[in-house]
Order: sequence, then structure tokens, then C-alpha cells
Amino acid sequence: MIATKKHLPRRAFLRGLGTTLALPLLDAMVPAFAATPKSAAKPPVRMGFVYVPNGIIMDRWTPAAPGTGFEFTPAMKALEPFRDRLNVLSGLAQVNGRALGDGAGDHARAGATWLTGVHPKKTGGANIHAGVSADQIAARELGKSTQLASLEIGLESPQLAGDCDSGYSCAYTNTISWRNPTTPMPMEINPRAVFERLFGDGDSTDPAARLRALKDQRSILDYVTGDLDRLESSLGAGDRGKLSQYLDAVRDIERRIQRAEEQNASLKVPAMERPSGAPEEFAEHSRLMMDLMVIAWQTDMTRVVSFMMAREGSNRSYRAIGISDGHHSCTHHMNDPVKIEKTAKINRYHVETFAYLLGKLSKTPDGDGTLLDHSMILYGSSISDGNAHTHDNLPLVLAGGAAGQLQGGRHIAYPKETPMTNLLLSMLDKTGLPAPEKLGDSTGRLDRLTDI
Repeated sequence: MIATKKHLPRRAFLRGLGTTLALPLLDAMVPAFAATPKSAAKPPVRMGFVYVPNGIIMDRWTPAAPGTGFEFTPAMKALEPFRDRLNVLSGLAQVNGRALGDGAGDHARAGATWLTGVHPKKTGGANIHAGVSADQIAARELGKSTQLASLEIGLESPQLAGDCDSGYSCAYTNTISWRNPTTPMPMEINPRAVFERLFGDGDSTDPAARLRALKDQRSILDYVTGDLDRLESSLGAGDRGKLSQYLDAVRDIERRIQRAEEQNASLKVPAMERPSGAPEEFAEHSRLMMDLMVIAWQTDMTRVVSFMMAREGSNRSYRAIGISDGHHSCTHHMNDPVKIEKTAKINRYHVETFAYLLGKLSKTPDGDGTLLDHSMILYGSSISDGNAHTHDNLPLVLAGGAAGQLQGGRHIAYPKETPMTNLLLSMLDKTGLPAPEKLGDSTGRLDRLTDI
């Protein structure tokens, strides 16, 4: 055990002129010789939901056999280093994503049902209706202990209001998070806006004004120098190392945001189509947003984050990996082997991006372990076969240790048509807070998920 020089409250901050900066979990916040029971100092469980649209090439995704000895398929190969911290789940379904008499519109229904399990109302108007999503149920309780109840972030600009998919409102494809059945949560795609939500607002929300101020822009750390110096002098060597790592991460995120803004300032495009601070390249944008997600958990600013890699039905191209065709167009492959290969390549690229997040979490200390040890992150889609628009046997991976509540290294195959909402309820149970008895079309909890 390491004795520290000063006992700090868990919700400690650095303060400066107009700035409040949360701190990561330090040993000084749970001193080795305190009389507090060890269980009271246990790090909280964080919940994350990472969504990919348009389905997966399923014969490149699902492991051949259930159990602990499964072989990683080509689509999931990038996740192999995290085998002991993830479970591949198959057999789960979102039945309410199907037409059920409403005709076309599977992409809209996919986005609306993934975390709700509720069949959305088919409308292109303002009278939208879906269900409360699992992330927002968690946020209601977990948010009582954090500055922000939740973060909803994405990588692709939302569609305009109106009909986006065969008579369904764009609201259904733009988000996976619903505060209540009629209130979708917008996905923030600008890392500058996310950074300021975590660490404080600037003087203006006008992108042009921000770009003019770049030359005079100071680091947020400049405003808390005095408080920082006093804190460092009172910490032990171990905590000084943790604090230094955290401050380096803040500086790096600031630098990358400023670089993206400088690049965007020279582009001849309307501001409404290219938000200031959002990198053009998918890889850079996704990693920056994931770094913000990690730092939000590291500082306990929030314990719930939902992340869309793209809108449902997205036709984004991925030129960085040699694919100029739109993603959605590729998924309608009609058994064309060329399109199947392109879709599979996009699937792998998305998984590699998710692996970056897991890598960051696994390297970020948190109490007696890492953020990956103390979180649970669900990755997947609400469509399995994008060509046929199927909503059963969904591609899902549950990563993280949930503070010792999840055993990894398994492919768990559930009976066909098992509601995915049963998984969501089981995840909510592991937050340690009251969870509802029912969510959407749930029929109970997933029994084998709780086996340790």
C-alpha cells in the first residue's frame, strides 16, 4: 500500500479563472490507512454503448462454436488481445425492429429499437414515438453521482428533420438514445463541443469566432496552474505520475482539436456542413472522440456514454481503406462477391476502431485496476444481415469486467429470438442501482451472463 501526503475527496477539482477541471481517481482519494471499508472505495461501473449501422457480413462474424475456446473470426480479429475481457453474444433479437405491418423502414426501426426494444411509430412528422433507452435509464440513477448524467456522441452529421427512411422520421436514424418515448437525445459530433461540456464553455459558440481566436487560445491547464502546483506538492510519487498522465491526455486532446479547427478554417465549404473541430478523416475523428470518452470516465464526469460510429442507414465511404462506395450501398450486395468483400472490410475497420477504445481503457489506471476492468461496453448493431434487413441473431460483443461482475473469454449462444432487451436489463443490474423489471419486449434477464 502507498501512503499519500493528503486525503482528497473523490469529487476533487482544480479551479481557476472561469475553469473547473475534474481530477482522475488518485490514491489520495482512497488513502491506504483510512478507516473506510475497502468496499466503499470500489470504483463505479461505467456503461458504454457503441453502435455500428447497416448490419454485418455474419458468416465473417459469428464464431463457429460456443464456449471458451472459440476462434476469433476475420471480422473480430482485432479484438483478440482483449479475449479475457469480452464476451461474444449470439442469438439475441430485436423483434420490434421488424416491419410488424408497417412495411419498409428497417434502418429507422433498427436505430430506434437497439436500446429501447420498442417498435417506433411510423411517422415523418413531429409526432415521433419510441421508448426510453437503456442508457438513459442508467443515466437517471448514475447521473446523481456525476456532473453529467450521460454523453451522447457520434461521428456523422445528423440528417435534416423530416422523412429519412420510407416514412420514418430522421429522429429514428440519428440517435440510439431516448430520454423518454418522444424525446430523442442528439448525438454530438464536434469534439470541441464535447471537450467544453466536460471542462467548461468558451465565450462564444460561433465557429467563426472560435477560429479567429485560435492564435490567442490558451490551454485550459493555464487557468489552473496555481491550484495544480499546490496539489502536486501535496501528493505522493505514485499520484504525481497518475496526475501527469492525465494532464498529458488533456493537452493532447486540446492540441488535436486545435489542429482540426485550423485545418477546417482553410476549407472552402459551408460551416453548416463541416462543424469546426471535427477532423475530416474517420480514424482521427473516431480516436479523438474515444479519447474524450475515456477521459470523461477517468474523471468520473459521467458514467454513461453512447457512441454512434455512423447514423443508421449511413452511406459514408471509407476511402482511407480503399472503399469509395457508400457503406449502405455495399450492404445491399445481392450476393455480389465484390460488394460482400467491401462490406466485410468496413466491418473489420469498425471493429479495429473499437479495439482502439478497448486499448485506451485497458491502459488507463482506475483504482485497483483499469477502466476496462471497471466498465462494460456493448458493441454491435440492430441489424444482422444488411442485405436482407434481418433483426435476429444480432452481432453483439460485451467488453469489460464490470468491476469483477463479468467473466470474459466466452462465446455465449442464446436460443433463437431471445430478446436483446434481456441483455440490457442484465447490464443495468450490474450498475448496482435499481433497474426496471421490464424494458421494451424483455422477458427476463440473461442467466449465463451472470455466471462467474
